[in-house]
Amino acid sequence: MLDKAADENFPVAPFFLPRAWRADLMAVYGYARLVDDIGDGDLAPGGGDAVLLGLDRSQAEDTEALLDAFEADLRRVFGDPAQSPRHPLLRALRPTVRRCGLTPAPFLGLIEANRQDQRVRRYATYQDLLDYCELSANPVGRLVLGITGTTTPERVRRSDAICTALQIVEHLQDVVEDLRRDRIYLPAEDMRRFGVQEADLRSTTAGAPVRALIAFEAERARDLLNEGAPLVGSVHGRLRLLLAGFVGGGRAALKAVADAGHDVFSGPPKPTKLSQLREVGATLRGEG
Repeated sequence: MLDKAADENFPVAPFFLPRAWRADLMAVYGYARLVDDIGDGDLAPGGGDAVLLGLDRSQAEDTEALLDAFEADLRRVFGDPAQSPRHPLLRALRPTVRRCGLTPAPFLGLIEANRQDQRVRRYATYQDLLDYCELSANPVGRLVLGITGTTTPERVRRSDAICTALQIVEHLQDVVEDLRRDRIYLPAEDMRRFGVQEADLRSTTAGAPVRALIAFEAERARDLLNEGAPLVGSVHGRLRLLLAGFVGGGRAALKAVADAGHDVFSGPPKPTKLSQLREVGATLRGEG
């Protein structure tokens, strides 16, 4: 599960960070990855995670039951110190929560986002999508600020913009994969504006209307990254480099989407390491 960190558009816990930060960031990443795997039905076969969470192995594909059990186990992280969480990733999270004074709200938001994924398969408006990102993405940035002891209202606002942008970029890269799960994160109002039908998203190549739609959503994500980018300059040292990695990674992913002609149907466009480094450098210099 933790080996998926290398596949993200941004660095999760790079080597240059203090060891304590790296351990805490990986604990939070492990939590976020596990709850997403539950929501997406991507847990390892065999029902081992269900058993760890106190369920019967036969409930291994009951997503709602798994999320409920996961939330109950999360509450043990914040509860009586004598009562240990069942799942090892949640046991690993407890020292981070206590050391950094983290609150339950961001963790609960990520669970609720995955509950919403079971109920909501389409998003009528862009605002609806932003509301979803408030649950599915923004808590992660708030946790990073909490771990590094740099939380302020202005930084949270900038962080939310960056995290929402990264979520939208991921949705653009994963249109085909999401559709296989019967999920469409492209707002229906925007699909109508560009004359895109659901059938168009099932094609092997993206027609001009689809590419125009993807370009439109990509520009929105770029604007959000630009809105959030001043967060990088508000901190110092290695944290500044980490946050530049988030912004630069998002910008490099958008460049990969643009370089593919906004045709995301042949596979998720992924940035090269060189492109990522260039965008991180530009972000550190305050460009873009």
